Amino acid sequence: MQNELIKTTIEDHVAVVTMDAPPVNAQSREFTEELISVFDELNETPGVRAVVLTGNGKCFSAGADLKSRAKVGQGQPGDTYRHLRRTREVGFVIMEMNVPVIAAVNGPALGAGMGLAVCSDIIVASTNAVFGLPEIDVGLMGGVKHTMRIFPTGLTRRMVLTGARIPAAELERRGIIEASVDPDQLMPTALEMARTIASKSPAAIRMAKRALNTVETMGFRDGYRFEQNLTVEMTRHPDSKEAMAAFAEKRAPVFRDDA
Repeated sequence: MQNELIKTTIEDHVAVVTMDAPPVNAQSREFTEELISVFDELNETPGVRAVVLTGNGKCFSAGADLKSRAKVGQGQPGDTYRHLRRTREVGFVIMEMNVPVIAAVNGPALGAGMGLAVCSDIIVASTNAVFGLPEIDVGLMGGVKHTMRIFPTGLTRRMVLTGARIPAAELERRGIIEASVDPDQLMPTALEMARTIASKSPAAIRMAKRALNTVETMGFRDGYRFEQNLTVEMTRHPDSKEAMAAFAEKRAPVFRDDA
């Protein structure tokens, strides 16, 4: 696994992925390619049951590397579309993980940096974090669709049209992120959530993540039917029988190996 711009550690079934591209974790081609590679590899790493994504330094990610972004389309034919594909996949690789991803936002999450956070399953942030879509001020566009998945329409429009940066505390008040905590409590908070997830049945977590991703864009009836079919599938898994037995016997369940 690459550990140059994206540092990765695994302990107690939790992978901590740290963006480490000083000074602001700007997303260059090399950055996005490594991040995609790391998440793809973690997706098939036995024993990984949850991921925490954070940034090194004072910034979560300031978004696109504007110096390298300015060169897009000036190289070989097809460079523009290769860039667009990388930019899409760096978010989808997080959304499509088989295990949940918690964004621990340690500082400003701007543009494509905010995109990484909103593509995660759960967002916790430090009190010095802000979220913003500054593309309107730098001659770019983007972030609308991802943001509207979890942000109110009016707030999204304000952020897109004005470049406003919204403090973590306001997003917690609105119920958009799960917690806004003191900086020294950010990683303990995220890791506690991750370990709670990791204590569950790996099979159940995978199915729950699949349900969450799939029903989001389905109608009510079809979505509920999809969930019911997954419930039937889960009840046939050994982990389901173990969970029921453990509940009846008032003990902690012992789930089978991820493999």
